[in-house]
Amino acid sequence: MAELERLVHAEPYRERRWQLLALSLYRSGRQADALNAVRRVRAVLAEELGVEPGPELRQLEGRILLQDPTLASAGVTAPTPGDRPLSSFIGRDADLALLGRLVGMHRLVSIVGPAGSGKTRIAVEWAGRGAVVRLADVADPAHLVSAIAAAVDATGVAGDPYEALVKRLRLHGEPLVLDNCEHLASDIARLVVDLLDRVPSLRVVATSRSPLGVDAEHCLPLGPLAAEDAVALLADRIRALRPGWVEQDADRRDLSRLADALDRLPLALELAAARVRTFGVRGLIELLDDRFSVLGRIPHGTTNPHATLQEAVAWSFDLLSGDERDLAVRLWPYEGGFPMEAASSTAARLDAFVALVDQSVVTADTGGSTARYRMLETIRAYCRSVDPDPTATRAAHAVWVRELVARAEGDLQGVRSASTMAALRLELPNLRAGLAHDLAHAPVEALRTSARLMWFWIRSGLLDEGNRVLAKAMAAAPYAPLGDVVRAQVSSAGLFYFTGEVTTARRMLSEAFLAVRSEPGHRSLLAEVRYYQALVQLPGGDPEVALTASAEAHAIATETQTSWLIAATSMASGAALVMAGRIADGRRRLRDAVRLADASGLVWTAALSELMLAQTLVDAGDGEALPLLRTSLRRFLTEGDLSNQLAVLHNGALALDVAGDAAGAALLRDVVHFHQARSGIRPAETYLQSVMPHGWYEGPLPHSRRLSTTPSPS
Repeated sequence: MAELERLVHAEPYRERRWQLLALSLYRSGRQADALNAVRRVRAVLAEELGVEPGPELRQLEGRILLQDPTLASAGVTAPTPGDRPLSSFIGRDADLALLGRLVGMHRLVSIVGPAGSGKTRIAVEWAGRGAVVRLADVADPAHLVSAIAAAVDATGVAGDPYEALVKRLRLHGEPLVLDNCEHLASDIARLVVDLLDRVPSLRVVATSRSPLGVDAEHCLPLGPLAAEDAVALLADRIRALRPGWVEQDADRRDLSRLADALDRLPLALELAAARVRTFGVRGLIELLDDRFSVLGRIPHGTTNPHATLQEAVAWSFDLLSGDERDLAVRLWPYEGGFPMEAASSTAARLDAFVALVDQSVVTADTGGSTARYRMLETIRAYCRSVDPDPTATRAAHAVWVRELVARAEGDLQGVRSASTMAALRLELPNLRAGLAHDLAHAPVEALRTSARLMWFWIRSGLLDEGNRVLAKAMAAAPYAPLGDVVRAQVSSAGLFYFTGEVTTARRMLSEAFLAVRSEPGHRSLLAEVRYYQALVQLPGGDPEVALTASAEAHAIATETQTSWLIAATSMASGAALVMAGRIADGRRRLRDAVRLADASGLVWTAALSELMLAQTLVDAGDGEALPLLRTSLRRFLTEGDLSNQLAVLHNGALALDVAGDAAGAALLRDVVHFHQARSGIRPAETYLQSVMPHGWYEGPLPHSRRLSTTPSPS
């Protein structure tokens, strides 16, 4: 009783604890105190939640008033110590509390989750081992009623076992807990509907990998453990096998990596802890490509009905239809998740995909602006192991990546650039996997895809990664078509430019220009090459080259009606005019570029044009500079362009210094330098340098520094 009093005070909404307290008081001869316990919880629930106690508590109150003789030995009984699993319960306290609240408010609650997520364990913790009806071994629906009747001790009543079960449940007074329902879901659903109708006071708790699909069913989904709980579970189980083990900071990092690699699933973590004694944590992480063999067998005495983790996952797959299995196997190469369209291109496939989500083979995250789906690593590993042609499946995934990037390429320069950037960032793990496949098996495709991603690499601050991929692709595909080679050179030049290697960028673009200038079939590509040739002259380059290149690019863009390039070449020519000393003409052309870009919805081009225009105004102390920088920054934030966000902020720091706010300028500059160092973006020798005094990037900032040079627009 003392322990129960402590427990009800700790969690006053857990009605089962109040039931046990009232029963304990009654069996101690304290009927009035037992009734008072029921009335106390009634008041708590009414005042704090605005609800009535569930039927079990109300029924217990009536039986106490009537001094029901069966209360002495039957009815609401507390699980004995032997009803509990031998190992400690870690990481599901919030789920356990929520289960208690759900059962108090609803008549059917299904605990749903993938293999190994701990559905059975939480049911046992809540109800006790003896109160859980284990259905994993019931293969024939005809034996379902008799199995449940035997589990709840209704077999001693002569006659129809179903009627005996109904009679027992009416007297029993506790929820009926049905474990491992997925293989008999439709039969169990029909039975549960009828039992809830025949026994008005009945509550049912089911564990399953998919909902039962019954009206008024409430689901408690179980996913991976929280990161801290997963590490705590691993540490607890390791200590059980290595009593003197004390985790250090390095151990926690390794345990966190191991937990993430195992999807933070309780079953996988339990098995991994047992193997740490043999392999160590780091050694085990390295062996997880063959996780099913490495993790071994599930110990005797656990609540899991399967012998191995592989069997637990296979149980789910055995319940899938042929189409559902085929689709599941097709999804294993996707890294970091995928959008729905990657899996459901037809109505039939959509039905199969919905079934995979319902049966916890695929996990759905619908909390963001768009739904995202993923397979747990353990399920991916199983799909890979049963895939009859994993090479073809991986190749199909690479084709999906190529098509995704091909569709995105135009949008990176257009009105949908911000949403396209966001979508590509979500797919970055898939992009990397697809490119890795193509570098090994289809190098020309890798060259084409990596070149198309130039502005994604730049805007995301992934400059070094992009250049590494491009360099590997160019080396692997020396005989690729001319257009692909030139596009790759242009993309690599753009990346070199933003990492500060302007000389290399100019050389590569000159080579690209020589290769494509006399090819009549590549006129649009020639315009792009010339545009970038103009851009990389900023700063410190040849203004005549910039003027000539931007003029030719603008003429071709106008001729071909390429809207993004018309605005972009107007911007480049404006910058070139300023470089040539024609400041007023350059500013007018840059304002025209902003208007053209806005008229076409080209947010990124408008933002860069505003940045360049602001740079021509900073040293002059023109009050328009800071508003232009603010607008440009907002646009680049919308576009997800990290490189140019930092460029704007660098100029903002300079503008603050010119305006006399040396402390604010120094602080902003230091913040920008921190992020540049972390992302690998190096501004030295880029278009920023010509407006920055010597030492601005590296050295301490003198107070009230003023520029002595004419600022460049870019």
